[in-house]
Amino acid sequence: MTDDTLPISSPVGLVAGGGVLPFAVGEALSARGVTPVIFAIQGFCDPVAVARFKHHWISLGQLGRLTRLLRAENCRDLAFIGTLIRPALSEIRLDWGTLRVLPRVWAAFRGGDDHLLSSVGGLLEKDGFRLVGVKDLAPDLLMPAGCLTRAVPDRDADADINKGCDVLRALGPFDIGQAVVVIDGHVVGVEGIEGTDALLARIAQLRADGRIRAKIGRGVLVKMPKRGQDLRFDLPTTGLQTVEGMIAAGLAGLATVAGHTIVADPQPMIDAADRASVFVTGLPA
Repeated sequence: MTDDTLPISSPVGLVAGGGVLPFAVGEALSARGVTPVIFAIQGFCDPVAVARFKHHWISLGQLGRLTRLLRAENCRDLAFIGTLIRPALSEIRLDWGTLRVLPRVWAAFRGGDDHLLSSVGGLLEKDGFRLVGVKDLAPDLLMPAGCLTRAVPDRDADADINKGCDVLRALGPFDIGQAVVVIDGHVVGVEGIEGTDALLARIAQLRADGRIRAKIGRGVLVKMPKRGQDLRFDLPTTGLQTVEGMIAAGLAGLATVAGHTIVADPQPMIDAADRASVFVTGLPA
């Protein structure tokens, strides 16, 4: 545990969406002697991977059931982990616990994704739970500062990184996305609802179509949290798949904010980057 992480009570509740991250956090907690209890969201959480942990299934909108289960398992601390596609209100199975706070749930849906997560977290905090983040649960999964690869950014890449950071800081208040691609000073792609992998696939297609004329090995992917974002929710995530997409897009490297970005599979990511002679670097927070 680092000096700026919270002491965590055991067991910890992990409200789990899709992807491998909930299980990486669960394993990190177990290694620390903290018991994870996973509250798996139906339709998103991997039913095979979750089977090796103590878990309960919940549906979107079942705040009442989640609250009862958290109390039954004696989980004071909890976190939202994993990917989740924003649902329509018509897709949510409301239980009595949710109906009790329906006006606040409706208000939460009127904002962006960060507002939605923070609002739902606030409802749970009013019920006596404490929302924590990956920084507190599994700090070893966070991006370290400095370059992780043999390749390092050159002067042109540094300029592209700086411009990417400026763009993301400007877009942050609009809750658009957490990633941007900059090539030779030109912003050629901004992450939207499709996510980073689809952004990189779009850049690769633009190259194939001749819409991007820069040489292979030019340009950067920059990822960073939105300004004012509650860092307990929806931190940028990177890993092997991101690096493979970056390589396919012909970019020189990836820059993301140290301490504020999750890396679930660091060594395979670094190995793939080194084989392709691209860089992965952690920017100062």
